[in-house]
Amino acid sequence: MKQIIQDLKNGDTILAEVPAPQVKAGQVLIETSKTLVSLGTERMLVEFGKANYLDKARQQPDKVKQVLDKVKTDGLKPTVNVVFNKLGQPLPLGYCNVGKVVAVGKGVEEFQVGDRVASNGNHAEYVCVPKNLVVKIPDNVSDEEAAFTVIGSIALQGIRLINPTFGETIVVVGLGLIGLVGAQLLKANGCRVIGFDYDTQKVEMARSFGLEAYNPQEGSDPVKTVLDATNGIGADGVVITASSKSDEIIHEAATMSRQKGRIVLVGVIGLNIRRDDFFKKELTFQVSCSYGAGRYDVEYEDKGNDYPLGYVRWTEKRNFQAILQALSLKQIDVQPLITERVPLASYNEIYGDMRKSGSIASILEYPVKNGEIAHSVTITEKAHANTNGVIGIIGAGNFTSSTIMPALKAAKANVKYMCSAGGLSSATLAQKYQVDKATTSFEEILEDKDVDMVMITTRHNLHASMATQALKAGKHVFVEKPLAMSYEELEDIDQQAKETGKSVMVGFNRRFAPLAEKMKAVAGSGPKNIIATMNAGFIPSDVWIHDMEIGGGRIIGEACHYMDLCSFLADSKIKAVCMNAMGESPEENTDNASILLKYENGTNAVINYFANGSKAYSKERIELFSQEKTLILDNWRTLKGYGVKGFSKMKTTQDKGHAKQFDLVNKWLSNGGTPLIPHKDIMNTSKAAIAAIESLKTGAWVEIK
Repeated sequence: MKQIIQDLKNGDTILAEVPAPQVKAGQVLIETSKTLVSLGTERMLVEFGKANYLDKARQQPDKVKQVLDKVKTDGLKPTVNVVFNKLGQPLPLGYCNVGKVVAVGKGVEEFQVGDRVASNGNHAEYVCVPKNLVVKIPDNVSDEEAAFTVIGSIALQGIRLINPTFGETIVVVGLGLIGLVGAQLLKANGCRVIGFDYDTQKVEMARSFGLEAYNPQEGSDPVKTVLDATNGIGADGVVITASSKSDEIIHEAATMSRQKGRIVLVGVIGLNIRRDDFFKKELTFQVSCSYGAGRYDVEYEDKGNDYPLGYVRWTEKRNFQAILQALSLKQIDVQPLITERVPLASYNEIYGDMRKSGSIASILEYPVKNGEIAHSVTITEKAHANTNGVIGIIGAGNFTSSTIMPALKAAKANVKYMCSAGGLSSATLAQKYQVDKATTSFEEILEDKDVDMVMITTRHNLHASMATQALKAGKHVFVEKPLAMSYEELEDIDQQAKETGKSVMVGFNRRFAPLAEKMKAVAGSGPKNIIATMNAGFIPSDVWIHDMEIGGGRIIGEACHYMDLCSFLADSKIKAVCMNAMGESPEENTDNASILLKYENGTNAVINYFANGSKAYSKERIELFSQEKTLILDNWRTLKGYGVKGFSKMKTTQDKGHAKQFDLVNKWLSNGGTPLIPHKDIMNTSKAAIAAIESLKTGAWVEIK
């Protein structure tokens, strides 16, 4: 399928060929007929992409600070690689989509194949959208009109926050697409609406809807105009839908407001607020969040859990429905706002110059596909038959793009498939690394006899089931940690590996780092005391790894790295685990904990996994004590020895072992031999990670069997 994307590195807007998404549980797959181009929002994204690196940095000062902090801890080269990898990930454009349902995911009951629907899907021939972001279109509303559903909901949410009542005077600053729709909604609400914009055409359009509209460039002073119109009282509310860097807009909004007036920001403006403006009148100011309640809430959007109507009357979905009802009842008119209708293939007529005069709303029209859904795209044509070491990768996220693919390229690995749920990320990586096929079909990889190994780099809840399926299909498996999130999942994997004779590998890369190998070599044999500290850093609670169903928490998802590293240094298996977490009554989901490990050979290890430390301090530190020797490994850049004959210090660029790990994986896959990490050791570490959570719940040591 074709999809419009924005290249953030060079600023190009591209119509890319990508695999169509697969329908997922709780979602619907939609064949697009029309999309609306949000000229304001999308123009900002396009112009950001076209900006040089210095201008990009100026627009994102917070990101610059994060980059500088990372340079201090990780070094310049790793930081530069991360930044350029991020810029190399294209941005899908568009969020106003209309089409028909062609597939319904598990758990979705309100939609059927053939339904006409509106959603916040991108500019793409097919989109897969969660059910709470999809609504049916009334029969008397055209696809073109329905394409305004999401834009209208943005305006409607701002109006709900301004809380207008019949007869009030509400000012709309900025008569672009959102402003013009919002102004009509306010008028339908029984309000007197006064609008301002510097574009004469938009002012005339507003007047055609029966609104009072003015262009300040034609001599109308906004503040004086509003005060004159209200007999000196001022506006009851001001809705700002403009896009400007100027602080003058918020100053004028405050000046034209009445005592205890309300100001709501829907657009993007300078916010250097003068305290005196708000102090004297006790004004309220609020920023509107997109389409309404539920926006950016994973439980609502991704998991489909609705808010009870009695407690949250207007969610984003119900706002969608309200806009469609207003269109159906002819309470708002969007047809005059349509400036142009452009076939998808001619998208550059819109994106080539998004500042062209007269543009208000642009509609993209899509060709009828007649059910032809291609879930794979061929990038190159290589011969893979009778070749050892062919790899299929499922998951094309940040870690795959920044670490795995560069390492596999350096190892000259034979990658045939790149698979992702949405299709865009897999197509982007496949193009960059000349992988044969980009796909959204995991089954296609399993059915391909050329593929010898499946690499799984998805979110954690999919690791075990995909590993089991791949083993059943006769493939070796490499899983980017963790291997599983429960004992039952581990047992299934263990059983399938034994039945099929196929190998299971896990991305415990730290043991392959040159400093870790040196540390083990100079430490010698025998029991050791190990203190491993991961200054992991704070991650907001709404990030998926904290979700125990999806990510399993940071202990299972990340601390397992250190369990394997300690086992490598101890040269022994874990026999018991005990974990204590910060707080009086810690729950199973923690990222501030100390884990004690007992080893069969007498080694004692403590893993401190903390998220409450300073980012200025080293992220990872390992201390090893044995036979009157002490070794300190700091952030994978230096290793110091004390009391070690013939060794005092070793320095490298930051190297966590990824390159060597994937080089060895590729050689093993091509030539055979002993697995990189024995199967029993992988199972031991994986059980220990799960046992740590069990220990936290029970408050006792847990034995590893």
